Amino acid sequence: MKVIYHDGHVGECAPEEELHVIRHTAAHVMAQAIRRLWPEARFAYGPANERGFYYDVDLGDRKLGDEDLQAIEAEMKRIVKENLPIKAFILPRDEAIGLMEERGEIYKVEHISDLAPDEEISFYQQGEYIDMCVGPHLTYTKGLKAFKIMDQSGAYWKNDKDNKMLTRIRGTAFPSQKELDDYLRQLEEAEKRDHRRIGREMGLFALRDEAPGMPFFLPKGMVLRNTLLDYWHEVHKKWDYLEVSTPQIMKRSLWETSGHWDHYKEEMYTTVIDDEDFAIKPMNCPGSILIYDLEPHSYRELPLRYGELGRVHRHELSGALHGMFRVRAFTQDDAHILLAKEQITDEVIRIVSLFDEVYNLFGLPYTIELSTMPEDHIGTEEDWEIATKALADAITKVGKTYVLNEGDGAFYGPKLDFHLEDSLGRTWQCGTIQLDYQLPGRFNLEYTGADGQKYCPVMIHRVVFGSVERFIGVITEHFAGKFPVWLAPVQVKVLPVSEKSADYASEVFKALKDAGIRAEMDTRNEKIGYLIREAQVKDRVPYMVIIGQKEIEEKNVSVRSRDTGATESMALSDFLARVAKETRERTR
Repeated sequence: MKVIYHDGHVGECAPEEELHVIRHTAAHVMAQAIRRLWPEARFAYGPANERGFYYDVDLGDRKLGDEDLQAIEAEMKRIVKENLPIKAFILPRDEAIGLMEERGEIYKVEHISDLAPDEEISFYQQGEYIDMCVGPHLTYTKGLKAFKIMDQSGAYWKNDKDNKMLTRIRGTAFPSQKELDDYLRQLEEAEKRDHRRIGREMGLFALRDEAPGMPFFLPKGMVLRNTLLDYWHEVHKKWDYLEVSTPQIMKRSLWETSGHWDHYKEEMYTTVIDDEDFAIKPMNCPGSILIYDLEPHSYRELPLRYGELGRVHRHELSGALHGMFRVRAFTQDDAHILLAKEQITDEVIRIVSLFDEVYNLFGLPYTIELSTMPEDHIGTEEDWEIATKALADAITKVGKTYVLNEGDGAFYGPKLDFHLEDSLGRTWQCGTIQLDYQLPGRFNLEYTGADGQKYCPVMIHRVVFGSVERFIGVITEHFAGKFPVWLAPVQVKVLPVSEKSADYASEVFKALKDAGIRAEMDTRNEKIGYLIREAQVKDRVPYMVIIGQKEIEEKNVSVRSRDTGATESMALSDFLARVAKETRERTR
């Protein structure tokens, strides 16, 4: 693909950059369309991103409706058809400010004024539209083949709530119409799978204004949650973890020692007890450290694996809250492993095996990201280099690959983040393995080595689900609410065809309950077709047992499958055995 760079030369861009160039060009074409429609518009930022592109625009008192967004897209298509050449030029800072002042671009002027005095500013122009930008861009507007305006929202200038609220107009673009159509179909499917809507329909969880970012689990949601956590307990017992529970509120001095008070206090909820500062825990790790510190330890005990389903609270900004994905109160399925440095590689390999077991059960493949030392960190660069190399070596040894994410580690250590891919190809960061050389030393933890000397252990922070709430949101969308039998809040719904079927239906229902199967019976005075649709489509129950006159006479059951829609007649004992087997074996 031919592109024009900020210095004016035309060249080929790398294949992995093509989508970014297309979307960046689309942002400029959209801004030109907006300016043609509303000459008074003034522009702030307009970048490309992983979902498409957007532009923040000051439209004065104008409020845009759907018809306005359609008009912008139509004008963009006219600009593309005009096939305007896209040119680049560079100006000294003062001349750049003069050009933007002349065009009334007050936000661009402010942005340039924030730059260094000797900085040169690059611009791109197509037709009458000029925009400051580092590029690169397509060489002609006709190279923009497939795009769509998606929506709008508000956005503060420079993301500062004390500044003016601008209009953020979002769109997306792709190299071809087919790729755009595929993306839009995926979005439509994602909307159908929205865990918030499914959660309401199935009666799983609720979000209330009285407790922003703090989910309410409803009875069926608790069945789902407890079934998931029963599995967590089983797995962690198998992999030799010792379950612990630590207090919700601990003294400020603890968080100062751990480093959270200096590096995380803006996200922490605090209170005063007996004239002393306390904090509600945003993390579980200091509690596990205090448990380790209760008694002396020998190298023979290591690794010591503490597992905790710990409730934590973090003050997320209200605008960032999103269903179960971004909340303020959640349960973290933590583990904190105290071990000797020479045990790191084997332990990381062991953790990855546990991850594989869990994620394979849900059909969630993953990619791994290795995040390195951030600017805001504790500990020496030498410690960080050793810890980062230890993680890289361990993950390579186990035959996995990773992508490097520079500067995004935790403040106390590098980490391996596991990004799960759902049934729509979307990725979710859930699991993490963080290697910490810092906190054990800050708390003066020790163990006695084989030589009788005292050594400081290292600590691995590790989660599988991550946030239990978020993981439930992920699998709700992954399965579209059609949870496998073992996980489904209601496994079987008994549907009597009429009042005449009620007695036998009650016998079947009792047999299901006695067998430990999660069952419900729907006795509403509705047509059987309606009851089946409700159970299959809204409640997403894996099996519907339909009881009519034929079933009474033959003393069997008619079983309809949610997933296939097929109905088969069978003995009740055979059906009980089928459900029990699928539950026991946790089949998908």
